[in-house]
Amino acid sequence: MKLSTSLAAGALAAALSFGTASAADFKLKFQSSDPSGVKNFKVQQEWAERVERMSGGRLHIELLPVGSVVSHTETLDAMGMGVLHGHISVTGYFSGKDPAFGLIGNTVGAWSSPDQLITYINYGGGYELMNELYEPYGVKFVGGGATGLEAFVSKKPLNGVADLKGLKLRAPEGLVQSVFAAAGAAPVNLPGSEVFTALSKGVIDAADYTVFSTNQEAGMNDVAPHPVYPGFHSLPLLEIAMGMKQWDKLPADIQEILTTSARDFAHDISTQLRMADIEAVKTARANPKITIHDWPAEERKKFREIARSQWEEFAKQSPNAKKVYESVTTYLKQQGLL
Repeated sequence: MKLSTSLAAGALAAALSFGTASAADFKLKFQSSDPSGVKNFKVQQEWAERVERMSGGRLHIELLPVGSVVSHTETLDAMGMGVLHGHISVTGYFSGKDPAFGLIGNTVGAWSSPDQLITYINYGGGYELMNELYEPYGVKFVGGGATGLEAFVSKKPLNGVADLKGLKLRAPEGLVQSVFAAAGAAPVNLPGSEVFTALSKGVIDAADYTVFSTNQEAGMNDVAPHPVYPGFHSLPLLEIAMGMKQWDKLPADIQEILTTSARDFAHDISTQLRMADIEAVKTARANPKITIHDWPAEERKKFREIARSQWEEFAKQSPNAKKVYESVTTYLKQQGLL
């Protein structure tokens, strides 16, 4: 496999970093898919610091912001090759490698709350399936959850599925774009760093971006004053993963600390962001220029039915995608969620 310049440049440094660790002092380099200034990254840093305390100082994780070593779409390869020891990232970013990652990374319309996704990962077969999907890449899935049900940023009033027709919106590639296209929208590919500028200049009308509090803090609701909250669409899987070679070098008790702490992290980040969302919504509602739209249940159901039809289409794209589809839908039916 041919390395990109950024992967090749980091390989030696990462190998030396781990190689100098002793049995009582493991130093790991992780990269986040978030920039350093957002709350997501701060909660991730808190997790890394907590792990160090839980290990009695034997394990230190240096958490770097997005793009520090490689791009956010290269961290899967970087872990397998030892350029990074681990990441905290969104699984859907790797849908270009296998549609299965897009389907399990954001099963659009499937989950009504982070707790539902977290339960599927920990107790419904998701953990085992993710490790099966990552095995060929030399990566260990440590655990995962979700930041929260995302809000939707819009310059135009959106009160239901019909209002999506012709809407120019930013959406990540893969399943999310397919669902919005099926709903009549016109999705475009833009990195998150360009969303604010694209909205302010009228390049796009709306964006699938992130949770309400982050949107509000970033000024998204000022340039796109018709947010939809609670969100009706995305609940991305946020994961903690490591290169398998580095994972295998860790003592069993530190592996257990990482696994257990990943479960705690999943609830921690979703809870903190939900609390932040509540405060951000109060702030937005106090601004007469911002109108929050809450879709009625029947409109949310319409969107979910469109999304489900796209799950089936996505499942045809690879054998692994079919496995994901069968696993998720079986769980949803068992729990009365479908």
